[in-house]
Amino acid sequence: MSVRACLCRIAVCSALAAASANAAPAQIHHPDHYEFDASLSAPFHAAPGGTYPLTFQFDYPGAGSNTLAAWQVDVLDARGHSVWRWIGETALSAQHSKYVLGWDGRNRDGQHLSPGYYTVRLKAVPTVHGKADVGAGLFDRVHRAFAMFGSEAVTQSYDVMVGDVPAPRMSAFKALPQGSQGQSGTGGARTQAVGATGSLPYTIYYGNLHSQTNHSDGGGAVATCTSEQAPQSAAFGPTDAYTMMQSQAHSDFLMTSEHNHMFDGSTGTNASANPATAKALFQSGLTAAANYNAAHPGFLAIYGNEWGVISNGGHMNILNPTGLSEWEYNSSGQLIGDFFTPKSDYAAMYALMKQQGWVGQFNHPASSGQFQIGGTALAYDANGDQVMALAEILNSSAFSHNTTETETSRNSYQPAFDILLERGFHVAPTSDQDNHCANWGLSYRNRTGVLLPNGTTLNMANFLDAVRARRVFAAEDKNGQIVLTGNGAVMGQTISNSGALTMVANYASATGQTAARVQFFE
Repeated sequence: MSVRACLCRIAVCSALAAASANAAPAQIHHPDHYEFDASLSAPFHAAPGGTYPLTFQFDYPGAGSNTLAAWQVDVLDARGHSVWRWIGETALSAQHSKYVLGWDGRNRDGQHLSPGYYTVRLKAVPTVHGKADVGAGLFDRVHRAFAMFGSEAVTQSYDVMVGDVPAPRMSAFKALPQGSQGQSGTGGARTQAVGATGSLPYTIYYGNLHSQTNHSDGGGAVATCTSEQAPQSAAFGPTDAYTMMQSQAHSDFLMTSEHNHMFDGSTGTNASANPATAKALFQSGLTAAANYNAAHPGFLAIYGNEWGVISNGGHMNILNPTGLSEWEYNSSGQLIGDFFTPKSDYAAMYALMKQQGWVGQFNHPASSGQFQIGGTALAYDANGDQVMALAEILNSSAFSHNTTETETSRNSYQPAFDILLERGFHVAPTSDQDNHCANWGLSYRNRTGVLLPNGTTLNMANFLDAVRARRVFAAEDKNGQIVLTGNGAVMGQTISNSGALTMVANYASATGQTAARVQFFE
């Protein structure tokens, strides 16, 4: 498990077919949540027998009966050279498909690879066969698909260990105390913790900062939920989500992040919407969170917004909104919200967030095409750097209906996360679930960890202080904890340093896991 911290269906198919026929790169603008998605699952260690089962899953809500996923998988060595490659096509007639292959740890010449770390990388695009593909071989078809639909490409990668590699030398680190949910297992009332002598003076709280309920397109019953729901149509709301996260997922916090443009009850614009109704629904969510917190000390219920659209945009969470941000107007010219925010205008949104004191998170960021300012994706903005404290580096499937924490469809956003850092954003990594079904916290064991000073009550003000300080890490293992220090300063701090800088990855596990690999990125 990895733990990371940081100092309209017909229209879609027609567009694909037209691009294939005209032999020109496709520029497709989807309805929200109609984007092509691909995920990779690769075990860090070989399975018994020495094989690595590699699982690829493809989702495309806009897929028609003739849509396929074209893909290429490489095993890369430390220099980035491909030592093994597969290519393929997988039908997407059911809008979801899964493909599994086994790799035996050898190179393309059949030789066992030297012990070390290798990267399994998946690249995939959606495609349909056109006239040029008739009679063509698989290689030519896949090559043409990537040339045609490169703007739709998804890249996922995971590292694997081949052979016996010496374990890293780890500094002694006494595990930090955990929040009351993690320690009691069933949810307790304790809101403060005292650290052990000689340890860092923090308590770790685990939870997720990205989920939906029936206030937007989430909350669908697990038995029937396979994707997002029609806005405000599902059975389960914010209180149900908080209850499940606390009592069944045994975690310390959950944010329900409702899509800002669905408070009018539609995925588009409801011209007959009553702004008072939309704003009242938003305020009822804030009230639900406040009431839950008052009745359940030791757990933090957060009600926020997921602002924006994915296609020609980018989703971002606002953790502490005081009103509904919106760009839609009804037929009477009334804003269906409290704050006007131009669609996909991120510079304007950052400025509003700074003015209002709001804190944000980049949600499932793509490494190209999203969060644009002046035509530059993931563009740096001084206001944005102040208000955007977090960025997702991993999610389990947004449409998972798994309730046993064993979801295999997971997405990594490390390439975009690295670009955000390179651009100058000071963001800490998070790991969420983006639940749209009623399985809050149950689809996988990944969590976001937040460090509060010992003796500090878990409430919204203290939680936001910790987030603004970037004392946050991302984990695929809810029992793992990592705290980076640099010359004694704790992760998230800004320091001025001259001379040697000693970086330490402090790692501990509540279940006795040990670190197999440690990497520092510069």
